[in-house]
Amino acid sequence: MIVRVFEDKHSLSQAAAEQASAAVRRAILDRGCARIIVATGASQLDFLDALTNAKNIDWQRVEMFHLDEYVGLPITHPASFRKYLLERLIDKVGITRYHLLDGNGDSAEVVRHVGESLRSAPVDIAFAGIGENGHLAFNDPPADFQTEESYLVVTLDEACRRQQVGEAWFADISEVPCQAISMSVRQILKSKEIIAVVPDSRKAQAVKLCFEGEISPMAPASILRNHLAATLYLDKESASLLSPTTLAAFAATG
Repeated sequence: MIVRVFEDKHSLSQAAAEQASAAVRRAILDRGCARIIVATGASQLDFLDALTNAKNIDWQRVEMFHLDEYVGLPITHPASFRKYLLERLIDKVGITRYHLLDGNGDSAEVVRHVGESLRSAPVDIAFAGIGENGHLAFNDPPADFQTEESYLVVTLDEACRRQQVGEAWFADISEVPCQAISMSVRQILKSKEIIAVVPDSRKAQAVKLCFEGEISPMAPASILRNHLAATLYLDKESASLLSPTTLAAFAATG
């Protein structure tokens, strides 16, 4: 994988959006359509804003899946990832082919139905973030690196739930759902290309854990190091704990 470090969140997001939009255009040119996986959360806001402002993308030819959704949270709640994607991507650019995870439905049926659609053809590009506890999607440590299921119903750990409060999606941890539907680690890794957008100082410890420690289920996003076409976008704050040796090594892999 490649690690790219930028001065601030804005420049990081612009560069990541340039790579993402180029990948989408290339897939449409090559195959007539692009299949993408989209992350949510506070860390993705600037990136998605830049991506939706990119020129010359035929969004009618884009099919979208998303990484995760809370179980039991209505779509009207400010923290709903379905609401997030509808407002910040789908309705903004006019995507007509999308697969939302209904956290209010029968979770087993949602996992089966959306997973079946996801597996029907290769995914061109996945956008991801990394949690403060190192999670990838909602695969909290210890993450399941072995399952071949496309989506799982997972139990969220306390660090993950506290992050959601810290980002002001919920007023108190008691309001944060205890379970979520999450795309599995192996399914994410099946994407032809992965762009991980990880800004801010609060992510620095997780970045260090995942990219200087062992590749381990206890540091779920560390698995991105095994992907041949993954790019990690950091700003100076999120990269602040990485050693120069680490940064040089990842830059060399590109």
